[in-house]
Amino acid sequence: PVMKAVEFIDIIFSQGQWEVPNEALELGLSISLLSQTAVLPDGFNTIKPKHHLFGQLNDCLTNDALIVTVDAGVEVHKPIRLLLENSEGEEQQARAFVSLAEGAKLSILESLTGTAKALTVLFTECDVQDGAELSHYRLQLQTENSYCIGGVHFKIGEKSKLDSQIVGFGSKLSRLDVDVIYAGEHASVKMNAIYLLDGEEHFDLHTCIEHAVPHGTTEENIRGIVADRSQAVFNGRIHIHRDAQKTLAEMNNRNLLLSRRAEINTKPELEIYADDVKCAHGATIAEVNQEAIYYLMSRGINRNDALVMLNFGFINELVDQMPNQAIAQWLRPQLRERFAKMKSD
Repeated sequence: PVMKAVEFIDIIFSQGQWEVPNEALELGLSISLLSQTAVLPDGFNTIKPKHHLFGQLNDCLTNDALIVTVDAGVEVHKPIRLLLENSEGEEQQARAFVSLAEGAKLSILESLTGTAKALTVLFTECDVQDGAELSHYRLQLQTENSYCIGGVHFKIGEKSKLDSQIVGFGSKLSRLDVDVIYAGEHASVKMNAIYLLDGEEHFDLHTCIEHAVPHGTTEENIRGIVADRSQAVFNGRIHIHRDAQKTLAEMNNRNLLLSRRAEINTKPELEIYADDVKCAHGATIAEVNQEAIYYLMSRGINRNDALVMLNFGFINELVDQMPNQAIAQWLRPQLRERFAKMKSD
């Protein structure tokens, strides 16, 4: 069956300001600017760790902040999409705060695109309160001469659920920090990330999961494909605090090298202070299976198409796991186009 095209509530960042939509929104959903808010939202500027240097600069340089709130028990049916496209020589400093009240449900997608020689900085804080469910997508797709820096920082309450999906293309410099703080028991986080690099691009992904309370569950899967002379960095840390008994946490980073000149630096970390937990982590780096390429070529498939098929198979498992399959279907052609341009030895 043909899947229905996904419909977004679009919010565009242009000339240093968020353009808040004027049309009627779903009941229980509020989108505004911080400058229009009489009272500072609960949790604003408390979730993002203070040690992020670019986050502190972003605090000083942003003109305003986008505020998205969902009332208790409300399910927002249309995903919200934040759109940032760079322009030559422009510096974008953007900030957003997302708050889900008890039992609320929301999908939000952050899309950063462009090839210009420019700097884009976006930091987002998400307060996911008790029993709420957030599906979050960060598509950091700026390439070529772009500089793209930012962070996504989550605080999750009791019995809440977070599904975080990250897709990163490399650029002149691309850096993303993701932090999750468990503030309530029986909460769960699933985090999948994909990075695809080519040329002399660079992508740097740092994740930190703070299990501060008992009965938390984390599943983190990171997969990267690195071609030509590009560089990838992954540093994933899961911190199990002393009181976080009965925690279940797994982290895995798998990488595929398309070139002997490409470089991958991976450092998964487990820091455990509780004694009644189940935790695991691992990292692998491998080259393309030449026998698989030969098999496909022997069936009349040219080498480039064979590489695309194998590469897409490597990350398609994570795409299939995206909670909104309409978004996954919308994303797949962009990933295939990216694969087709990547060079291998």
